[in-house]
Amino acid sequence: MSRLPVMTSKRVLTSSSSSSENAHEFAPAQKRIRKDPDPVKPQAAATIIGGKRPAVAASRAPISKPARGMGAATVAVGPSRGVLKPSVASTAAKGGNIKQSVAPAGTKAGGGGTTKRHAWDLKGKVSDMEGKVRNYQTKVKSVNQENEALRDTMVQSQSKMSAMEKELKKQKSQISEYEDELQALSGVREELEKVSSDKSTLQKELSNLEGKYKVMETLRDSQETELQTLKMKLSVQESTLARVQGTLRDTEEEVRSLKETVAQQEDELHAGEMERRRLHNTIQELKGNIRVFCRVRPLVDGGLSKHIQLPASDIKTITLAKTEESHTGKTAETQKNYNFSFDRVFGPMASQQEVFEEISLLVQSALDGYNVCCFAYGQTGSGKTYTMEGAEYDQARGVIPRAVQQIFRAAEKLATQGWEFTFTASFVEIYNETLRDLLYTGKASKRPEHEIRKSANNEVTITNLTYEQVSNEDQVLGLIALANQNRSTAQTAQNDRSSRSHSVFQLDIEGVNVGRDVKCKSTLCLVDLAGSERMLKSQSQGERFKEMTAINGSLSNLGIVISALANKESYIPYRNSKLTYLLQSCLGGNSKTLMFVNIAPEPDSFGETLNSLRFASKVNDCVIGTASANRK
Repeated sequence: MSRLPVMTSKRVLTSSSSSSENAHEFAPAQKRIRKDPDPVKPQAAATIIGGKRPAVAASRAPISKPARGMGAATVAVGPSRGVLKPSVASTAAKGGNIKQSVAPAGTKAGGGGTTKRHAWDLKGKVSDMEGKVRNYQTKVKSVNQENEALRDTMVQSQSKMSAMEKELKKQKSQISEYEDELQALSGVREELEKVSSDKSTLQKELSNLEGKYKVMETLRDSQETELQTLKMKLSVQESTLARVQGTLRDTEEEVRSLKETVAQQEDELHAGEMERRRLHNTIQELKGNIRVFCRVRPLVDGGLSKHIQLPASDIKTITLAKTEESHTGKTAETQKNYNFSFDRVFGPMASQQEVFEEISLLVQSALDGYNVCCFAYGQTGSGKTYTMEGAEYDQARGVIPRAVQQIFRAAEKLATQGWEFTFTASFVEIYNETLRDLLYTGKASKRPEHEIRKSANNEVTITNLTYEQVSNEDQVLGLIALANQNRSTAQTAQNDRSSRSHSVFQLDIEGVNVGRDVKCKSTLCLVDLAGSERMLKSQSQGERFKEMTAINGSLSNLGIVISALANKESYIPYRNSKLTYLLQSCLGGNSKTLMFVNIAPEPDSFGETLNSLRFASKVNDCVIGTASANRK
């Protein structure tokens, strides 16, 4: 009994303390071992109490599967060196395969139902004990075999465990590598998220582009259809173009021929224009360089006064008839007639247009390079200002606005022949023998003084005068309106608004024909003289008397100059007055001059009318030199 091998619980604990992962590997080995030994017949349960031997069942505690055909046994042992493990009975209880039963003392194992031996049956008890010992020996032998098998299994398990530890180290290294890769992939994840957002954006853009692409495809189809249509049209147009090119070549030949014809005609036109100017000048010379027109103002209530007679068949004659009473009273009243003849006489019914038509050819001479002067003479209230300036509405416009209109319209026509014109306007008045600028817009206290100067080429200029360059008719009319506001007028006994000064409007004209290399320069001078008057009729006093004296003095000097020219005197007193000195170029020969003599139809103006007609007749008889064109 004492020689029985004892398997301590420590070895069992060592084998059972292996990893739970290997428990399933142990179980098959135990099962295999238990199948090897010979089956043990069931014995009666025995309980051994006392002694220091470790229980055999205790060494088999780690075995999860109980031995086949054996009943449960509980062995109580004394203290041992190892840590006690649960009993086989408790282990079997956990496994559910072994029922824990304690046979009563003296009962045979195997449940044979034998009765307890008597106390005196010692031999029987010894035989029972020997049977039990044999059973135990058999069991010990079986357990030893199982223990050897378990040792082999444990060695294998340890080798497996070392292999698994190596595998574990390898797995840990792989895990560290995977962690590094995971850390690296975390950045990739963020980039992937960004790429995903970009992808969604690009997908949206792609969808938009696909929609646009479909639209473009539709548009392309329509354009292809249109292109086919255009190709068809192009083929038609190409055939038409070929036909037109043939026609164009023929037309170009015609154009070249026509250009040659046009150039020839332009030469002929220029020659014709030069011939027209020459003949026009000849006609004006035949009419006289100083021409005189007479115009009779109508009465306030209309009609014509009895002392003025205008023959219907003669438009150049006017007669003044004066009835004189007999001084003795014995004879009847006698009538004395004064006959005058001029270039043209206009009755009270003549319109402004009719009057201007007679001088329009003279105005045309200004564009041809000739100096032209037109002035109105007559007593106060005879209609001089109305003749020269007229009223605002078209039918009543006077000589000055109509002449300006004709100048600019003729310049536009000549522009088609290569002529370019520049126009410069000025407006001056002679008031009490003092020159005043009617276009001055500054303060009256700072008005500059003006003097008449004569240049080396006999051109008369005025210092400090305002010269305005104009390019159309409206600008000139604006300057005329400004001049009328600045002109000196006053009320007299003969006229509610009497001009108290002589006004002189000058339009300097310069023309250039670059293609023909021709230049011309001329001056159109339009003068509205102040009215001559008698002190008894005008009843002028104070300042008005001084104005009347200056007006009559300048008109007298004009008459003296005209008489000197008519008598062909060697000395002409132009410097006697500012008026004659300013009009020197108009009266001295190098100008075409026209004078309007305006007469009042009232009977009480008979004396002034007679004096005006006599002065006009003297001017009409005056012969001056032939005017020449200012051309280069």
